[in-house]
Amino acid sequence: METLIKGQRLALAGLVAGDVLQLKADAAGLAPDYACFGLDAAGKLADERYMTFFNQPRTPCGGVTVQTGGFSFQLGLLPTSIARLVVTAAVDGDAVMSQLGPSSLVLAEGNRELARFAFAGSDFAQEKAVMLGEFYRKDGQWRFMAVGQGFNGGLDALVAHFGGEVAGAESEPVAKPVSLSKISLTKPGQTHKVSLDKGAGAPKKLIVRATWVDNGDGDDDNDDLDLRVGLLLPDGRMRFIQAPDTPGSFDAMPYVLHLGDVTGASGKAPATETVEVNPALAQFYGGTVGLVFSVYSAVANGAVSVASMQPKMVMEYGAQIVECAFDFRSSPAAKDDTVYSYVIGLARVTPDSIILEPSGKTSEPDSEATPWLTWQGDALSLQFNGPAVFKGEDKDDEDDYNAGNPRRYIA
Repeated sequence: METLIKGQRLALAGLVAGDVLQLKADAAGLAPDYACFGLDAAGKLADERYMTFFNQPRTPCGGVTVQTGGFSFQLGLLPTSIARLVVTAAVDGDAVMSQLGPSSLVLAEGNRELARFAFAGSDFAQEKAVMLGEFYRKDGQWRFMAVGQGFNGGLDALVAHFGGEVAGAESEPVAKPVSLSKISLTKPGQTHKVSLDKGAGAPKKLIVRATWVDNGDGDDDNDDLDLRVGLLLPDGRMRFIQAPDTPGSFDAMPYVLHLGDVTGASGKAPATETVEVNPALAQFYGGTVGLVFSVYSAVANGAVSVASMQPKMVMEYGAQIVECAFDFRSSPAAKDDTVYSYVIGLARVTPDSIILEPSGKTSEPDSEATPWLTWQGDALSLQFNGPAVFKGEDKDDEDDYNAGNPRRYIA
């Protein structure tokens, strides 16, 4: 592995065995938004589809794909019009890049590190963005350069710098406006309210995705999480959604539909399981409905720390995106491979709004208990004492396991 310094360049020919590379950033102390700009020979973003970020996670050709904390690249798939790929990080709110702790950018091929570039807050002042690294073509071959250049302004300023237009900004468009609407919730107790639109033009679905990454241990069998959804009804009863056994329904009870089981992540791409929630949920049930989203790793999948797969939840409602990205690696359960369930997000759905919040709660070691919600006035109370739910051939073990637990999900 090569240790790079700012400005150092690296030829990829002869260094890379395959056609898939990863660029992973560890920004200590901050939770930046990462973006990759596909630029033409003039250094401009001539096609908005080649800005890859949280709102547009893949280029049309598949040459760049978002991963947690970075990107996956298949450079051979990129059109010849793309001369450079610039990877950036940006923060919003009151955060600035000088708050970074010891951080790094790693160029890797699967589990093999090719190069590492270290940076820290001492390299910056009040900048809110940084250009981390760049792939570029030279003499028909791809090369990589460690950049580490601070940039005033946040992500919208970077878009403008590369010749794009931020949606809603008053400027002459070079490419189609890029929507940067996202809220990131990282700490328990934070909340964000999304207003539900009315009328014919309102979004038809509330889409919730759970994502996780390969934990990097070389075992392909233990990177399998299940996205589970518990519904707390206005009368205090609970329903349970999980694929493939109880996937639910979008247009009929329970008005929540799981789109299918995904059995593992890989070094090439994160895994994603998706749930669609009917925005009229509260009207159908006659009052506010609570939702708890959790990820679960069955013992049968092999011993693994769920935190090592960095699960998070992203909710989309039209152009609004809310991310619940609590860093479970900082929790007491982070290294415990006997902790099977992690709550990634909570939601309250009213007739007019959705209130989201991250959690960070986990089950006890060796416990198959599911997260259970109760009403505390208008607020949600979460405990890990719900009945175990198994699938497949283990389904028959539920009754014995739950014999001493009075709680049951309704059909």
